[in-house]
Amino acid sequence: MTTTSNPTTTVRPFRPGDLSHLLPLNNAAVPAVNELSAEELLDLIGQSLVCLVAAIDEQPVGFLLSISDGADYGSANYRWLSENVSNFSYTDRICVDESRRGLKIGEKLYNALFDQLKDTGRSFVCEVNSRPPNPGSLRFHQRLGFEEIGTADHGEKAVVFLRKDPLDAAE
Repeated sequence: MTTTSNPTTTVRPFRPGDLSHLLPLNNAAVPAVNELSAEELLDLIGQSLVCLVAAIDEQPVGFLLSISDGADYGSANYRWLSENVSNFSYTDRICVDESRRGLKIGEKLYNALFDQLKDTGRSFVCEVNSRPPNPGSLRFHQRLGFEEIGTADHGEKAVVFLRKDPLDAAE
């Protein structure tokens, strides 16, 4: 792909017509995230605190799905966070079209999340795979100010838990 300029990325809330674009983005990101059916992804979006979509020319090229503390979510990682952190926004998944990497889409999604939830007192939490390793995601999250708060070993997978302090309007 040859381009002479960076395309403009907009970040907006999820719209029902986005599902057909987000499902392939999600499933292309396995094993960093788990594979989902359309129904499972729609259910997850339905119980999310925030689902943000990054689009270029109205075409979704990435998304970030965040779940609030207190949700009825069966993920072992979410349970660990619920037992160890309160008042949080849990990034369950962030997926970006591989052909659009390098355009800072993930950073734009997170900045929109931070902006939307500033002044709520919520900390931002997530996990990154340490087995299989995902060093790029770990560096990305650390660059955004996330710090390690724990680890878990689930057998075939192991993760490191990360947290970023709540934001206020002054930041």
